[in-house]
Amino acid sequence: MKYLKRILILLIIGISCFSCEKDDFCTQTPVTPNLILRFYDQKSLTEFKAVQRFSMTATGIQGSDTFFTNITTDSIAIPLNSLAEETVFTLTRNETDNTDNTGEETATLTVKYTPVNEYVSRSCGFRVIFNDVTFEKSGWIDRLSVTEVESIKNQVNAHVNIFH
Repeated sequence: MKYLKRILILLIIGISCFSCEKDDFCTQTPVTPNLILRFYDQKSLTEFKAVQRFSMTATGIQGSDTFFTNITTDSIAIPLNSLAEETVFTLTRNETDNTDNTGEETATLTVKYTPVNEYVSRSCGFRVIFNDVTFEKSGWIDRLSVTEVESIKNQVNAHVNIFH
């Protein structure tokens, strides 16, 4: 009887170990790429220039979303609306340190694209690739490194350099 219990326990453990299905995890994070922007000094063209007291909102993603509020940064990663063909970002900077918002400057970055769904895997599902991407600027942005990008498929490097 003692051996029967041990055999039964080992049998249950063996069945439970071999009956499990392999977990399916998505190893790509994030699957849908964000738009990467780098800020450069307009005079040197090669030196990063942080934007002081930077804030950003977007229209067209889910109404109006705020991504950043009062940060200092030289690069950002922002999502594009995969359900539309255009996302409009409002970029605000304040070069002076004050509380009454004097010295505040606003710029607009309009991104137009063609979203394409691409199947990745069973665990990851679909991702969106943005093709035929074009950029339009206004406000304190002096110029962009490019006005067109063939596609946004990854987040390895900056897609656009903003000179200010």
